[in-house]
Parts: sequence; structure tokens; C-alpha cells
Amino acid sequence: QVQLVESGGGFVQTGGSLRLSCAASGNTERIINMAWYRQAPGRQRELVASINPGYNTAYAPSVRGRFTISRDNAKNTVSLQMNSLNPEDTAVYYCNMEARGGPPEWEALTYWGEGTLVTVSS
Repeated sequence: QVQLVESGGGFVQTGGSLRLSCAASGNTERIINMAWYRQAPGRQRELVASINPGYNTAYAPSVRGRFTISRDNAKNTVSLQMNSLNPEDTAVYYCNMEARGGPPEWEALTYWGEGTLVTVSS
């Protein structure tokens, strides 16, 4: 069992910046990938950015060059630095982590935070 707690959401003007953080607790030994998703009103949840254990990153085209994802394996945290925010970035942002279960099954596990709201005013 892994619990994810997000922080850093809030209200910001167009062009501003926010930094989201997510801390994992519980059975964190086998966490593999970390990611941030977001869901805007009337939209499907979409992958914003991801980072693997080798620190390789991937970004949605809409945020590439503006957002930066990072992780700290020792602290079991993942962060999302968001710059040059615009109203289209307004959404609930969700922390996501993929892990592997323990023996004997080694099943794939997925964990979600409860979300943090980011509102960007025009």
C-alpha cells in the first residue's frame, strides 16, 4: 500500500509559475515510474509529464518547454515545476506512481493522489 499526498496547487495569473509536489509513503520500495496527470472540466484526464527511474522524462506537447518534472528517489517525491502558465492549464492535477508488488506475484500496481487544483486566471 502506497499513499500519495499532493501539494502546491493554487491560484495564479497568466504567465505565473507554480510548483507541485507529491510525497509517497507506505510500501515505497518498489516504485518505478512517477507522473503527473491533469483533468480540466469537461475533459478526459491526460498525462502531463512522466519520469522513469533513470530520470528520463516525457511531456505532453502542450506543456513541453514550460513544465519540468523531477523526482527524488531517496525522499520518494515527484515534483512538477510549471512556468508560463495560461488558462488552458487550469485543471485538477493528479500525482501518479507505478510500482511492482512484492513476492511471489510481483504484480503491477498503480497509485493516485486525490488531486490538487490549479487555477490560472486570464
